[in-house]
Amino acid sequence: MSTSDPALQAPAPGLVARVANWSAAHRRLVIVGWIVLLFVSLGLSGAVGTNFANNFSLPGTDSQRAVDLLKADFPAQAGDADQVVFATSQGSVTDAATRTRIEPALKQIAAVPDVTAVVSPYSAAGAKQISKSGDVAFATVDFNKQAGQLPKASVQKVIDVAEAAGSPTLQVALGGQAIEQAQRQSIGAATAVGLLAAIIVLLITFGSFAAMGLPILTALLGLGTGIGLAGLASQVIDMPNFATELAAMIGLGVGIDYALFIVTRFRENYASGLDVQESTSAALDTAGRAVLFAGITVIIALLGQFLLGVGFLYGLAVASALAVLMTMFAALTVLPALLSRFGERMGGKARVRAQQSSGPGVWLRWAGFIERHRWVGMVAGLAIMLTLAAPVLALRLGSSDAGNDPSGQTTRHAYDLLAKGFGPGFNGPLLVVAKLPRAGDTAALTAIADTLRTTPNVVTVSPPRLAPAGGTAVFNVYPGSSPESLASSELVTSLRNDTLPPLAHSTGTTLLVGGAAATGNDFTHVLSSKLPLFIGVVVLLSALLLMIVFRSLVIPLQAAVMNLLTIGAALGVVVAIFQWGWLGGLFNVKPGPIDSFIPVMLFAIVFGLSMDYEVFLVSRIHEEWSRTHNAAAAVRAGVGSTGRVITAAATIMICVFLSFVFGGSRVIELFGLSLASAVFLDAFVVRILLLPSVLYVLGARTWALPRWLEDHLPHIAVERAPTEHVPVPEPAPRLEPALDSQG
Repeated sequence: MSTSDPALQAPAPGLVARVANWSAAHRRLVIVGWIVLLFVSLGLSGAVGTNFANNFSLPGTDSQRAVDLLKADFPAQAGDADQVVFATSQGSVTDAATRTRIEPALKQIAAVPDVTAVVSPYSAAGAKQISKSGDVAFATVDFNKQAGQLPKASVQKVIDVAEAAGSPTLQVALGGQAIEQAQRQSIGAATAVGLLAAIIVLLITFGSFAAMGLPILTALLGLGTGIGLAGLASQVIDMPNFATELAAMIGLGVGIDYALFIVTRFRENYASGLDVQESTSAALDTAGRAVLFAGITVIIALLGQFLLGVGFLYGLAVASALAVLMTMFAALTVLPALLSRFGERMGGKARVRAQQSSGPGVWLRWAGFIERHRWVGMVAGLAIMLTLAAPVLALRLGSSDAGNDPSGQTTRHAYDLLAKGFGPGFNGPLLVVAKLPRAGDTAALTAIADTLRTTPNVVTVSPPRLAPAGGTAVFNVYPGSSPESLASSELVTSLRNDTLPPLAHSTGTTLLVGGAAATGNDFTHVLSSKLPLFIGVVVLLSALLLMIVFRSLVIPLQAAVMNLLTIGAALGVVVAIFQWGWLGGLFNVKPGPIDSFIPVMLFAIVFGLSMDYEVFLVSRIHEEWSRTHNAAAAVRAGVGSTGRVITAAATIMICVFLSFVFGGSRVIELFGLSLASAVFLDAFVVRILLLPSVLYVLGARTWALPRWLEDHLPHIAVERAPTEHVPVPEPAPRLEPALDSQG
């Protein structure tokens, strides 16, 4: 097709295309500018340093009030409390030879900066810290800050000193939140595996090294810059220690996808006879607009987590949003610059294929098959999604403990040794903090201790530790169950609701329950109470954007329902594997609760990613509907033209996410599997089966919009205004099994 005919002249390019044209005209400046931005962001991040902190501050909760009370009255007990566990393979930990190795090490640990106290198993206060069998003991190390605020150097010094005390007959392991953070594993290998998988899929998809390299290079430039900016942002906003890992996972996936959609549209344009400049401008004016819209939707979904009021999630949202933002900008600027230089080389094969091809491709035949079996397709799609979502009804939220750590980590060794020597509850004692009516009130302290010892599922209670002024006391309460278990969660609830209120009234004390299990309970409650608001705002904003863009009531409703189905099904897969233990051996996980923030993050990320495929598919369908006003032909053309790129893009993202499933961290594994499941189901069930079936059933009603609403909505177009009628091939009479060049 030639653009010299005035009748076929394209309309004036939109903003995205104008940016693309400028980038292509100044390609050296754009490429050099991005490289400089990449090195500056990473360099500044490295020079200034990062300040990751797992800040679980939950204002207004019982566990937070306990921390605040200790900070005010008993600072030495307000920080993190970790354990150094000793296990001897010969004799007892009380043997003289063993004590001469342990006691000097504990004295050195007590002198480490940020350590306020060490309770030795050989002291009167630590009398219960030696197991009945005598072969396991532990020391408690009290820090002056919560784990998230502790400098890694101090924690690492404690680890080094403790491990130096080990010998062939004395095993030393460390556990606790501060140790967990210091032992965080790198996911560089997982990222490399995901990147390699993406390269292979792109080579298969395009059959060209140039076409493969452009999406990879574009995504890496944007992702690297986003990670550097996230590191800088960690200085001003609390970010969990896995924030950049999650951002890398999301940014790599969406970055390659965005570039892939644009490159595919460029190759289609070039194959139709346009030159490189025209093909680039048209690709950015169509697929580029869709990328911009989809990227903004992902960012809105991620930043919507600020509505939850939980500081822990803010850093995750900001890091992930920065990764998406920079990869989106890279796709809209770097890619046009690269296409202007290498476009002819990478588009040549597409033009040859277009000239050699005859007849409808596999995805057009698939669309025809769905058209003939629309009701079966709709029922089958719904059945698959609802079946996979069913386990969500048994979802149990909580906080996983060190028993889920990789078997080679010291925190896992410490967990196993404590569970063996004392019971699983010693891995996460509850803290009962008492504000006494009078300093050193022995009657109140005795009553509290006696009540706690007789509470069901309490194995032992430590002697109270009094603040210097004598007005505040702390009890360590050791349950008979592990920190992540339902029994420990129920113990927290029982203490707060049934056991402690009458005791507080009779003794005149203020009693607060803190500790890992208590914090987990509060975290779950806070998120659960605000989750409906978060979901409602994100869904409504996305629906409103879709209504404005596609001038339809059905499309936003369909998108909301199907995206929620995708999220539910992905969460169902996670529940079956990580909570019930199905296929646990394959994924090297043991059954446990789903971390409370996983559903929130999963919703934010998956809703945004689902909107990517929604926009890319529906924008092509709407483009054909605008030209033909033939609903069935529009669906057929949309699926036929986007099926290949959507499934290729999804395959890349699935490979990237699955590469994190074997990374060794339960949280990252949860994210990786849930996101991989969501993308697979969204692309291969929802977009290719369920959505086309529903649109075929609805027909022209899909695009119905009341006139009064039409008149009041602003106009935002994802696709360019049609300039000519593009005939849509009729579907083939049957679905051929063989792939041809268009498929």
